[in-house]
Amino acid sequence: MDKITARAENFAQWYQDIVQQAGLAEHSDVRGCMVIKPYGYAIWEKMQQQLDRMFKETGHENAYFPLFIPKSFLSREAAHVEGFAKECAVVTHYRLKNDPSGQGVVVDPEARLEEELIVRPTSETIIWNTYKSWIKSWRDLPLLINQWANVVRWEMRTRLFLRTAEFLWQEGHTAHATRDEAIEEAEKMLDVYARFAEEWMAMPVIRGFKTAHERFAGAEETYCIEALMQDGKALQAGTSHFLGQNFAKAFDVRFAAKDGSLQYVWATSWGVSTRLMGALVLTHSDDNGLVLPPRLAPLQVVLVPIYRSEEEQAATCARVQEIADTLNQAGIRAKADVRDTQKPGWKFSEYEMRGVPLRLAIGPRDLEQGTVEIARRDTREKWVQPLEKALEQIPAILESIQAQLLLSARQRLETNIRPADTWEDFVALLDTRGGFVAAHWDGTTETELRIKELSKATIRCIPLHNPSENGKCVLTGRPSKQRVLFARAY
Repeated sequence: MDKITARAENFAQWYQDIVQQAGLAEHSDVRGCMVIKPYGYAIWEKMQQQLDRMFKETGHENAYFPLFIPKSFLSREAAHVEGFAKECAVVTHYRLKNDPSGQGVVVDPEARLEEELIVRPTSETIIWNTYKSWIKSWRDLPLLINQWANVVRWEMRTRLFLRTAEFLWQEGHTAHATRDEAIEEAEKMLDVYARFAEEWMAMPVIRGFKTAHERFAGAEETYCIEALMQDGKALQAGTSHFLGQNFAKAFDVRFAAKDGSLQYVWATSWGVSTRLMGALVLTHSDDNGLVLPPRLAPLQVVLVPIYRSEEEQAATCARVQEIADTLNQAGIRAKADVRDTQKPGWKFSEYEMRGVPLRLAIGPRDLEQGTVEIARRDTREKWVQPLEKALEQIPAILESIQAQLLLSARQRLETNIRPADTWEDFVALLDTRGGFVAAHWDGTTETELRIKELSKATIRCIPLHNPSENGKCVLTGRPSKQRVLFARAY
């Protein structure tokens, strides 16, 4: 197993090493795309399952819409098309033919599409075109739909999970009778995302609004959750958008209200993606490999038998398999690694690399004395105790690991939000400490872009319930009524 680059030496390479050596994903031969490997996909499945449960608890249903979107659909909402135009992959032909020169196949020039199709960068347009036939009356509202899908946004500079040309995600698209209902929905889903991040990923987040410049294309308001990674960079972990009536008007989606009037519906959209996989790695992992919160770990406990002879092998392997079966019956995801092709030390390193929260090791002496060696992945603490007591305590230990990971990440976040009142202090904090810098901003897009140009920091969010505070913009000195959070980000 190759050595992982230390975080202090090269953080970007450390991340790449863990993603690949822990078996999460690898680069594809298709430029900008990735292959999610079985272990990585198993973690994503855990995320999907919990998020899907939370969506359904809030009244949403799953559906599926086409991968291809007619170009004319994108043209109907001006801000939307402008926001995505540079990222779109376009299908122009529908057939290949043999190259007359005998060199493989070529695009058949006679098979050009009458209208080009856009490979889905997001689905607002195709979905709202569909909703026109689904929504006729106030009785059809609210319409609460979610889609699990893949999308394509053309990227030239990619990084596994964090930024790829194709990625997996879910996108919710809802329709409402009133503005207030739609805003309530957008805020509700932001809360769902924040609770998932904190309760399942053990990743604390800041909830807030995006600035007008950073809003989703076609939205009236974009809500977001922002997380802080170990290198001091921010990562946008999820967004929820209040779309107003923009898409309803673009696709003429109206309903007969209770008073008999014909009105446009109000809309939201919201989504998280496999970027959360990158966030998981960047939040908790260490120089020994992946660290997983138990609630998302495909494997929560691994049992490794230790033996010298064939007789010891038979006895210890049988016992660890029996214990694993008992744990699985109790709802704990456990595995007995009884392979005889690898030594225990190699197995220890493998499961440490893969972030399995708990490791149990049992040898002949343990069989005689009824004990087991326990090792926590997060703290790397090891101890020996009676087996029966250990089995009783495993659920509590897993919860302790989950809680400790959240506590550590929360402490990191809270100690890395610092105020700056001068440009010199602002830049110094970014250069030496990273994290979030709370600073005044004059509210103009011009200043926002100038700060980004000079410092490579962006306004990550205007926190929800942000306190009023009179001050001066950190760059221009113009009056400001509140601080916003800046950071360099992924």
